[in-house]
Amino acid sequence: MLNAQQITEAANRLYEAEKARIQIPALTKTLEMDMADAYAVQKAWVDRKIAEGAEVYGYKIGLTSRAMQMAVNIDQPDYGVLLDDMVFPNNGQIHANHFTDPRIETEFAFVLKKPLFGEDVSLEQVLDATDYVVPTLELIAARSFRTDPETGYTRKVFDTIADNAANAGIIIGDERVKPQDIDLRWAGAMLYLNGQIEETGLAAGVLDHPGHGISWICRRFAPHGISLEPGQLLLSGSFTRPVVVTPGDHIKADYGPLGEINVEFV
Repeated sequence: MLNAQQITEAANRLYEAEKARIQIPALTKTLEMDMADAYAVQKAWVDRKIAEGAEVYGYKIGLTSRAMQMAVNIDQPDYGVLLDDMVFPNNGQIHANHFTDPRIETEFAFVLKKPLFGEDVSLEQVLDATDYVVPTLELIAARSFRTDPETGYTRKVFDTIADNAANAGIIIGDERVKPQDIDLRWAGAMLYLNGQIEETGLAAGVLDHPGHGISWICRRFAPHGISLEPGQLLLSGSFTRPVVVTPGDHIKADYGPLGEINVEFV
């Protein structure tokens, strides 16, 4: 177990890396961490941002699909906190060089109308508590090296968790749908980079139904007495592999009847 000083120092390293827009070696390269340590570092980092004025916008679950787990060589989900300064507009611009190793993923977000709490929250309860589902792109940016360029050390799931699940931004679509009005397992997207299709996928790739991702967050939060609250936006996890973006790139995600999300990286 890490002590309080080690947790604070690790959180500060990630905070400074994000501010300086540089990647640092994975924390587990020098620290022995377990799952509790990783989430403690994440919390310390997020708490520092909240103390500086950021507000919680929602939560994300990551690494829920086999496509994503295979892409990053990690075999279990994680979660992170979404803050209000992470939200970018559809059809807008994002400065790619403001982020370390930026990549785009396609997801569906659930916005709640009722609270959710407990270790046994069912898919039916998730759908009943959901106000609407909206297509969303997630911008991820790893603050620690996926593979250390000097030593070849590969980061662990604890590094990803401590890094707030690589959260960097979200771009929310314009079309909203009631979860009862669509078979979300068969909803999906085609992801284009500069006019060329890069990835396609169905939301069933996320735990067989993206709503199961929300149940997973509930299970993780329940032992800590944390409830998911009305109005919060919850990312259920990507059903495509991440696509690397650089300045000058244009991303289009075509969700069919649920519209498009477009973003220019400058």
